[in-house]
Amino acid sequence: MSKLSQAVSIHPYFKVQEGKLDAFKEIIKLFIERTQKEESCYYYDFSIDAETNTVHCREAYDGAAGILTHLDNVGDVIEKAGTISEMVILEIHGPADELAKLKEPLAGLPVKFYEQLGGAKF
Repeated sequence: MSKLSQAVSIHPYFKVQEGKLDAFKEIIKLFIERTQKEESCYYYDFSIDAETNTVHCREAYDGAAGILTHLDNVGDVIEKAGTISEMVILEIHGPADELAKLKEPLAGLPVKFYEQLGGAKF
C-alpha cells in the first residue's frame, strides 16, 4: 500500500455569509501561504460552489501529527474565517490508529471520523 493511502485527510466545508465570498477568497490565500511551509502536507486545495456560497478544503497529511501541526499553524486563520462563515461539515478520514490520536485533541469540534478500511496500491 502506498504511503499516501495511509494518509489522514481532512474535509472542512464552510458556508460563507451572503456577499462575503470575495473576502473568504482572500482568507484562502492566507491558508495556502501558511500551509505551503508544512512538510507533512501531501495536498491542500479549495473548491467553491458559488451558487450556495460553500467552500470546501481538500487536504491530507502524513498522520495525525501532521493534522495537529496544521491546525496549530492555521488556528488564527480559521478564527478569521469564522467571522464570515460557519464550518458546517468537518470530516476526517484515515486509519483507525491515526484517528484515535485525534479524538481527544479535537473533541471540541463537530468532527465526523471515517475509518479507512483499505485501498489499492498505486
